Amino acid sequence: MTSLAQLAPLPRTEILAYWVLSLGSHLYSFYQLHRFSKEHEAGLERGFQLEKGLVKGFKRDLSDFEWSFWTEWAKKSLLWTLIGHGVISRLTSIFNPKLRVPALTIYGLLAASSVLGIKGVSVLLVHVGLSFSLAQLQKPALSWCCNLLLLSTLHIHPLQEIQRGWYKTEEEYYLLVFSVAVCGLRLISFSLEHCWSPADGGGAVQLGWLFSYTFYHPFFYNGPIISYRDYTEQMQRPAEECDGDKSGVIYLVLRSGRIILWWCLAEYMIHVMYMHSIQSNETYLEILPPWALGGLALALVQFFFVKYLVLFGFPSMLASMDQLVPPKLPRCVSIMYSFTGMWRHFDAGLYRWLIRYIYVPLGGSRHGLLYQMLSTGLAFGFVCLWHGGHDYLRYWALMNWAGVVVENTLKSVFASSYIHSIVERNVSPAMERRCIALLSAFSTAMLILSNLVFLGGIHVGRIFWKRVFIQGWSTIALPMLAFLYCFAQIGLEWTSRPP
Repeated sequence: MTSLAQLAPLPRTEILAYWVLSLGSHLYSFYQLHRFSKEHEAGLERGFQLEKGLVKGFKRDLSDFEWSFWTEWAKKSLLWTLIGHGVISRLTSIFNPKLRVPALTIYGLLAASSVLGIKGVSVLLVHVGLSFSLAQLQKPALSWCCNLLLLSTLHIHPLQEIQRGWYKTEEEYYLLVFSVAVCGLRLISFSLEHCWSPADGGGAVQLGWLFSYTFYHPFFYNGPIISYRDYTEQMQRPAEECDGDKSGVIYLVLRSGRIILWWCLAEYMIHVMYMHSIQSNETYLEILPPWALGGLALALVQFFFVKYLVLFGFPSMLASMDQLVPPKLPRCVSIMYSFTGMWRHFDAGLYRWLIRYIYVPLGGSRHGLLYQMLSTGLAFGFVCLWHGGHDYLRYWALMNWAGVVVENTLKSVFASSYIHSIVERNVSPAMERRCIALLSAFSTAMLILSNLVFLGGIHVGRIFWKRVFIQGWSTIALPMLAFLYCFAQIGLEWTSRPP
């Protein structure tokens, strides 16, 4: 099969038609969802978390836990401690660059203590100590077992109750849970890197770098994830090798402006479309008009995308000013046309982490399709466990694993010399691209369904499957696939010829 970089160009009028149909379908379905939200506003306000909006005359849907959680914590303390990190980093870089890493490590530890408390930070210190000690044995399997056991403590009920007792509110406890989960990825990264290639210097130096990596404040609570190797190499780069453009005032102003715009867009979405409250009620899901149903699916995944532009955007900006190279921000989900692309481009840091520490060590694609399926399955199994291991996450992980396996199998089949020669003789390059987009439309439909299970739970995925593919196979599914074909063409155009 032709690689994406070699896809044949299509006539400009055809590409323009795909753009018009894609944008038009987005806007019209959002409008229909907005109308439904306003028509049922009173019922939604009684049953769910609609509060007075930031704009007069509008309500605000607070049903998305992540957005409400991180917004409240940002207002309470996190925004100010992140700004403090930026100030400390800038001052030490100017006056004494050698003290920058120790100063940021101490600041990160103090900032974590101010929010999580001494007991919460003590949990992390115990995890760091155990992980560091076992890593000295340089046995990857033992390090994996240790770190998986440490992560599993998040699901031990008696321990949960003890930790809840340390805090006045449930939100404070959840912040500890998120911190331990994200730090677990960093400890696995350190352990395996040390097992594979022990760093020079004594144990005190290694422990110092592990503390710096673990308590690096911008990435501490929610990521994004970078590997221990990348962190230490980039933090030790001489100043003259760093990109000076990413430490100046202009960069700070422009990136901050973008993040504020993303925040405004996310807030606008939950003011005009109550998608999170609607998805929580099966009655509303059953009576949604077809266009509003499509709008709900698009709004949920688009909000998830915009939310993570904000949640990853500010920490990534600070990391760039510290001369780190953070993972790329998520790519727009409307131009995602495959399970593989979604994993590669939405959370690039987690994707690279899974590839480096699970997929490649287990064999990956080097030893045939069976090893590839096993490596992929274990990677998704770990992601499911890391997110909490709930029933809906198992379905989501299974759907993603199946999607990736089917895509890789089809790619292998079409890449074979026999099939490739048949396609080359009988199908024009432009028609080949259209066929790829058609296959991608089916993949995108399943990708959206899996994301709905992840974002809304099993009941949301079940109702969408029933209404779209069983009851509405001719009236909803076929038009939906036609629009998803347009989305896929835009995605292929973007990937093969990025702006």
